[in-house]
This record gives sequence, C-alpha cells and structure tokens, in this order.
Amino acid sequence: MGLIAAGCEKQPGADAKTQADSKPGTNPETQPKTATADAPVTITRKKLFMDVHELGPGKVTAQDVAGAHRKDVATEGKYGVDYKAYWLDEKQGKIFCLAEAPSAEAANAVHREAHGLLARTISEVVADSPDWQPTPGKKLFMDVHHLGAGKVTASDVAEAHKKDLAEGAKHDVKYLNYWLDPASGTVMCLSEAPSAEAALLVHREAHGLIPDTIEEVSEGR
Repeated sequence: MGLIAAGCEKQPGADAKTQADSKPGTNPETQPKTATADAPVTITRKKLFMDVHELGPGKVTAQDVAGAHRKDVATEGKYGVDYKAYWLDEKQGKIFCLAEAPSAEAANAVHREAHGLLARTISEVVADSPDWQPTPGKKLFMDVHHLGAGKVTASDVAEAHKKDLAEGAKHDVKYLNYWLDPASGTVMCLSEAPSAEAALLVHREAHGLIPDTIEEVSEGR
C-alpha cells in the first residue's frame, strides 16, 4: 500500500508527548468491562489523542489513507479506541489522526494491528468541542502553533479562539475547532477559508499569534 514510506514508523510505539495515563482528557466516557461475581466493574476513562504521520511529498494518496482508516475502524473496538477523524495534506504527505482512547499505547496498538503504520508523534490533547461540521465545498486548513511547554494554558487558547471567531466573518473564515497539547504547548487549529492567507490574516488581526505551519487538508471520518 502507498502509505508505507519514510517518515512513518513501523517500530513499537510512537513518540508519546504527554503522560497519557496521568491527566484527565476531554470528553471523558466510561467503558465498563465485563465483571464477574467476585470482581467489581472496572471503569476506564477515555482521553483524546492527536497523532501525526509525516510520509513525505508524493508518498500517499487520499485513497491510501481512507483504506487505512477503514482498517483502524475495523480494529479499534478490540482496544477500546474510537478513531474520530483524520486530516490529510496529500501534497506534503502529512496526516493528522484524532482518536478517543484509554491511552496512547492503545491508540498505537490499533494502528499497529490494522496496518502497521505508526505515527511519528502522538499527543494527549484537549479540544474546544467534541463536534464540528465542515461546510461542503469549502477549503479546509490545519495550522499548528508550537508555543513551548508551560507557555500556554487552556484558558489562553479558548480566549484566542473566541477572538478568531469574532474576526473571521469579515474574511469569510470560520475556525471550526482546535486541539491543545498542554504538555508541549502545541495548538492545532482547523478552519475553513478561501485561502491559507485569509486564515492567517484572521489570526494576525485577532490576537497576533501566527502558526509555524498551515496546510490545506481534506477530512475523513
């Protein structure tokens, strides 16, 4: 399959940036395991993770990624994981995958068993919203801010997002969602916009925080 390429590890474990088992996640759910007459039900709290695959230009197609995602979905229940969505920059061969899981290790286990393609990094994140709906026909962009550990809080990002929403309409830009990795201070913002320049202009006018990268992406679920 075209996904097997440099930049996507097939070794056990990706770089888990956060302490996946020590912090509460966004959108917690309980998942009771089967109990016996002598054992109580064990409750597992799900957390939210974003992983990133960097395969390289020309190394992956939308069809490849859709097929890999179907394999993830077919395998995820075994590990208590729910792969929610993915975003592909086909030109650069970069993929973002969003999953609810009990741990980073569980999310990696799904990728490993489903198709063997592990992400370069995986981070526990918090989100603005559990739901977002892109407008059909609109271009989608994912931008990434690397602000640094200890340099940003969830309340800081929430306030900046409010400013983006207030500024966006005049540039025909809508910021749909964001995900924050508090451990590394990384923020990923999803927007629909006529161009990358328009999305960046909203950030600049709203709060002045310009991302390190911005990529046009397609979304799959």
